[in-house]
Amino acid sequence: MSREDELREKPSAARFDRRRFLQLVGGLAGAAAFSQLRPDLAGAAPSLGEYPFNLGVASGDPLPNGVVLWTRLAPRIFEPDGGMPGTRIPVGWRIAKDEDMRQVVRRGSVVALPELAHSVHVDIHGLQPGREYFYQFDYRDETSPVGRTRTAPQPGATVDSLAFAFASCQDWSHGYYSAYRRMAEEELDFVVHLGDYLYEYGIDANGGFRNVPVPDQFRPNCTTLGRYRLQHSLFKSDPDLQRAHGLFPWMIVWDDHEVENDYAGLTPAFGEQNPEFTARRAFAYQAFYEHIPLRVSAFPGFDDLRIYRRFTWGDLAELSLLDTRQYRSNQACGDGEFPRCEESLDPSVTMLGEKQERWLMQGLGSSSSRWNVIAQQVLMAQLDHNRGDPRIYWHDAWDGYPLARQRLVDGLLRRRVRNPVVITGDWHSTFVSDIKQDFSDPGSATVATEFAGTSISSNGDGVVYGPYYGPMIPANPHIKFFDGDRRGYVRCRLDAESWRTDLRMVSTVSRADAPVETFASFVVEDGRPGAIRA
Repeated sequence: MSREDELREKPSAARFDRRRFLQLVGGLAGAAAFSQLRPDLAGAAPSLGEYPFNLGVASGDPLPNGVVLWTRLAPRIFEPDGGMPGTRIPVGWRIAKDEDMRQVVRRGSVVALPELAHSVHVDIHGLQPGREYFYQFDYRDETSPVGRTRTAPQPGATVDSLAFAFASCQDWSHGYYSAYRRMAEEELDFVVHLGDYLYEYGIDANGGFRNVPVPDQFRPNCTTLGRYRLQHSLFKSDPDLQRAHGLFPWMIVWDDHEVENDYAGLTPAFGEQNPEFTARRAFAYQAFYEHIPLRVSAFPGFDDLRIYRRFTWGDLAELSLLDTRQYRSNQACGDGEFPRCEESLDPSVTMLGEKQERWLMQGLGSSSSRWNVIAQQVLMAQLDHNRGDPRIYWHDAWDGYPLARQRLVDGLLRRRVRNPVVITGDWHSTFVSDIKQDFSDPGSATVATEFAGTSISSNGDGVVYGPYYGPMIPANPHIKFFDGDRRGYVRCRLDAESWRTDLRMVSTVSRADAPVETFASFVVEDGRPGAIRA
C-alpha cells in the first residue's frame, strides 16, 4: 500500500494534516526556485556590520558537469535569523580551477531569502567531468573561505580507483568532532553522511560534554523552525565540520534525529499522527534544506520532499542514497525491542515506500557499475537480541520490516546486481555483516555485504553498546565484526578488483585534536560477496 493510500484510509484529521504539511512548505519551494532565477530583483546590499560567513561553505551532490555550492549568511549565529535583516540579499559566487581563485571559469550572483534563513544553494552546471574545482562567495567587501570540490567522472568512463568516507550521528553536545579533523587529512573524492546530522534535544548551559557556555535559547528541544535553525547553526559552527565540508563534496541524507528520535513517516515515536508533529516535521525538513548542500529539487514541496537520489562514479561505482524515514510504515509491532508480531509480516508494511522501492530496484537492475552501493540509515542485517526462542528484534531497524528487507534481498538476486555493498549509520557502533538470502539459515547464500559505521561523537567516550550488543553477536553468525564504543568514521577505497574498508577510530572525543588509527580493515573481492578481515 502506498503512503497516499494509507493516508486516504486514515480519519479526515490525518488527511488534513497532509494537506497542511504541503501548504506549509509548498510556497517556500517557489521561493527557493526564485532565489536562483531572479538575483536582479534583490534589494540594495545593506552593511551587516559583522562577518556574514560564520557557518562556512560546502558543496554537494557532484555530477559530471556540476555540483551544488552552499553557504548561509549568519553574522550572529545564536539568533534564529542569523542576525540578518528581513530582506532579500544578493550574494556573489565564483568557481575557479585554482585555489587562489585566479582562473575563474564561472561566476554569478544569487538571492539569499529571509524565508530560507538567507541560505544560498547554487546549482552549478557546465563544468568538466572528473576534475577538482575551487569556489568562494562574497557579500559587499566580505569573502567566504575558499572551498574545494570535485565533479564526478563521466558515466561509463574508465575509473581506476575511488576513495570516500562515510559518517553519521554527530551529537554536538556529546563531544568534539575530532573525527572530522582527521577526515580532513585524508585524500577523498567525496563524503557520504548517513543521517543524524542534527540532534533535536535541548543543550544544557555547559554545552554537554564540551563544557563550553551555550545560551539559554538552546535549553528546549527543537520543535519550531527557529529552534531547528539555531541547532543547525550551533552544529555548523564547529570548525572541524566546516573544514571537512570545505574540502570535499558531500552526499547527505537524513535519519530520525533531524526531526525526532525514531519517528516513522508522519507518526512520532510512541504516539499517533497529529497536526503538531506534522508541522514540526515540516519545520525540521525546511531547516535541514537551509543548512545542507542540496539541489532546489530536494526542497520540501518538490516531488514529495524527495532526498533519495543516485550518483555514478564513471564505470566503477553507483551510489543509491535512500530515505528510510519519510515513507516508512509505522512500526507494526510498536516502538522498541520485543518479539516480532504477526502485523509486521503484512506485505504492505514498507521501509522505503512503494515508489522509492521500485526506483531502487529498477536502478540496481539497470546498473552497469562494478560496485553498487546502497547508502542508508538503519541496520539491514538481522540482529537477534534474545539468543533463544522467541527471537527479539529492534523494530526501528530493518528487523521490524522483514518482508520489505526480503523483497530487497530477493531483488538483488533476481536482477543479478554486481557487487552490492550496503553502508549504514544510526547505531553508534560498528558492524560488518553478511546480508543473507535467509537469515534463519546460516548456510544460505551471502547476497551482499553491510558496513555499519559508528558515530562521529554520539555516545561520547561512554561504554554503552559494547556490553549491551556484544553478548548477542555469537548468536548472529552472519555478523563478522562488532565494536560498540569507539567513535570515528569509515574510509572506503575501491578499484576493479576489490573494495577495502578501514574503520578509522579516534582515541577520544573529549578534545578536538585526538589522534586517529585504523582499528580494523576488511576487503570485499569483486564477484565474491562477504567481507574478509584484512
